[in-house]
Amino acid sequence: MVGADPVTCGHVPLTGVAECSVRNKEFVWAVHATSTLKDHSAWLSQYARMKKLEFFFQGIPKDAAVLDVGCADGWVQQWAQPRGWSNIIGADLVPPADVVGDIRSWRQLGLAAHSFDAIIAFEVVEHGDLAAVLRDLLKPAGRLSVTTPVPHLDWACEAMEAMGLSQRRTGPHTHLVELREYPGFRVVDRRVKGLVSQWAILEPC
Repeated sequence: MVGADPVTCGHVPLTGVAECSVRNKEFVWAVHATSTLKDHSAWLSQYARMKKLEFFFQGIPKDAAVLDVGCADGWVQQWAQPRGWSNIIGADLVPPADVVGDIRSWRQLGLAAHSFDAIIAFEVVEHGDLAAVLRDLLKPAGRLSVTTPVPHLDWACEAMEAMGLSQRRTGPHTHLVELREYPGFRVVDRRVKGLVSQWAILEPC
């Protein structure tokens, strides 16, 4: 009808419906791709956590006293306790950790020297000088289970975080370290996972 407003698709006149349709499909595809990437990232993160837990806990006795340093929301305890590891204490700077505070002040936090059979430190040691602290808390025959980036590939870890492919770091990586040379410890087992992450079981020396 002459003088009538043109039919629109969004803000595109009828003559541009085909273009609008293409744009809508591109938008839907972009949303789907983003959602798929997030879903894949979440799945990959959960898979990596599961493999990490299975690897490190296989050598820890069920009755061991375990300290989880940098426990976050307690995901390690949530996995381990139903599987029989009942004596786990989580420590972090903020709740809901069992022990809240800076682990370097462990005496003030009520922890005792050489009182843990095993210490878990997943993505922790790159944030501070913790080697002496961890050694002080670990029993002489204990084991330290630790993961941290390969120092010269930390840039790749950061890129993966920016793309949403791994969990974002909670602070700067000021103490990147080669675990074969971690002060006060010797290597029982060390592996590189995904080219960028070190997984190691260490014991005091």
